[in-house]
Amino acid sequence: MKETDIIIIGAGPTGLFAVFEAGLLRLKCHLIDALPQPGGQLTELYPKKPIFDIPGYPSVGASELVDNLMEQIKQFQPEFTLSETAMTLDKQADGSFIVTTDKGTQIKGKAVAIAGGLGTFEPRKPEIANLTQYEDKGVEYFIKAPDRFVGKRVVIAGGGDSALDWSIFLADIAKSVTLVHRRNEFRAALDSVEKVKALKIKGKINLITPCEVVNLKGEKELSSVIIEKEGHQKELPTDYFIPLFGLTPKLGPIADWGLEIERNAIKVNNALDYQTNIEGVYAIGDVNTYPGKLKLILCGFHEATLMCQGVYNRLYPTRKYVLKYTTVAGVDGFDGTRKEAEKAVIQSI
Repeated sequence: MKETDIIIIGAGPTGLFAVFEAGLLRLKCHLIDALPQPGGQLTELYPKKPIFDIPGYPSVGASELVDNLMEQIKQFQPEFTLSETAMTLDKQADGSFIVTTDKGTQIKGKAVAIAGGLGTFEPRKPEIANLTQYEDKGVEYFIKAPDRFVGKRVVIAGGGDSALDWSIFLADIAKSVTLVHRRNEFRAALDSVEKVKALKIKGKINLITPCEVVNLKGEKELSSVIIEKEGHQKELPTDYFIPLFGLTPKLGPIADWGLEIERNAIKVNNALDYQTNIEGVYAIGDVNTYPGKLKLILCGFHEATLMCQGVYNRLYPTRKYVLKYTTVAGVDGFDGTRKEAEKAVIQSI
């Protein structure tokens, strides 16, 4: 069983920044996320879209913000359990917690911080009668290991950033990539749209609009999809069908942990440290609620900071911690690195 100081459920921006604030207090973190990579909604839903309300950044790309957060916390050596959903929470006699995932992974921590954004994400599935029959047999909702598509025929459905970005990426490694969208217009970054158009001209992407996948065929595994364009149907041979229509947020198994829930969000004490009704369990970011709550990334950063202070005071009530600005105290990483401001040079005349 893996052990840590704080188990963070959710590897979105709030969860990632909590690692940094915990590290300043010499607290180790282990993050659990159902998605295959860190970043939460930023990575999965709009990786190339700009964010305008991060202090100090007039504009920053969503994926760029995630990359910066990952670089910022690298020195504190967090551990990740990805592509797994936190299923159960068990409080131990000594006040610690054990979180078990859907794949049986267990992590023991002295505190738990739920930073799951809007909850676990489930893919929005198209209304195709036999869709579930081919799940994990050619139908994929996430691209967890791009190498598996090398030399394969791939059909992607969708018109957002995720659909276009993966079409562009797979065009270099797949045998063929077909992008199907029910409209002629795309709701994605202009740069991505232009790249898809250019790849279509080069013959590297087969772009079909307005069009929908209406049926799937194959004996044991998927072998083709039936597409419909302007009332006419056509069979298209393929190895994989990847519908990318976004994700539906749900609180998921966390709703059964005995937490106080209000309108699908976790109630917390925002007067102190964002602790829930279970001592030692905190909720930060979009997943929580309290009077005056704003679902903004910068608010999540603030909540993560106070949460870490609360955890430290709970774990070490007799220790006196004096808050120092990082510009003065510097930052000591768990990896032995130290970052500090240059010392002033005093010259005599």
